[in-house]
Amino acid sequence: MARITSLESLRALYKPPMERAVRKQLSALDRHCRRFIELSPFVVVSSTGADGRGDVSPRGEGAGFVAVLDDVTIAIPDRPGNNRLDTLTNIIANPQVGLMFMIPGVNEVLRVNGSAELRDDPDLTARFVVQERAPKLVILVHVTEAYLHCPKALMRSALWDSGRHVERSVLPSLSEMLRDQIAPGEAFEAPETALARYKTQLY
Repeated sequence: MARITSLESLRALYKPPMERAVRKQLSALDRHCRRFIELSPFVVVSSTGADGRGDVSPRGEGAGFVAVLDDVTIAIPDRPGNNRLDTLTNIIANPQVGLMFMIPGVNEVLRVNGSAELRDDPDLTARFVVQERAPKLVILVHVTEAYLHCPKALMRSALWDSGRHVERSVLPSLSEMLRDQIAPGEAFEAPETALARYKTQLY
């Protein structure tokens, strides 16, 4: 077994990409990309910090929660989280981000790359008011690349097949796992209590 350290060694293992796979990369959002984003309730945001470490963060809400402002600009509201601000801190250090949009029941995904900025313009945050609460800021992404990704990964994972879904009970609750990781022996928050608390903190 050898470590692959060069592009030549890497490419030697794989066939050249199909022409369609190369040509599908767009420099702006077309009507299909826009429709995909409109139907998506979930996006994964990848970013890189000043130290070069990569990170990914899930963002989710009702379908279409990410707004397409124009063919090269999208806006993602920043809803309440754990206040680590990993993604936001990374964007300040390095604005390059990658996005992966998913639609439940659809095996294709949409990948979008671009540069991001953090905005707290009142007229922009006001677009994303839910339950009378506006987000503190909006992640504005200036699109440089967009392309639809084939369904092989989701087909292999059977992600949307309810018959393959795992019962939540096969894992300890999040509170239990965190207790074991950072405070062994301490009491943990009951799952039903945690769920009720989350529901009051969504916006």
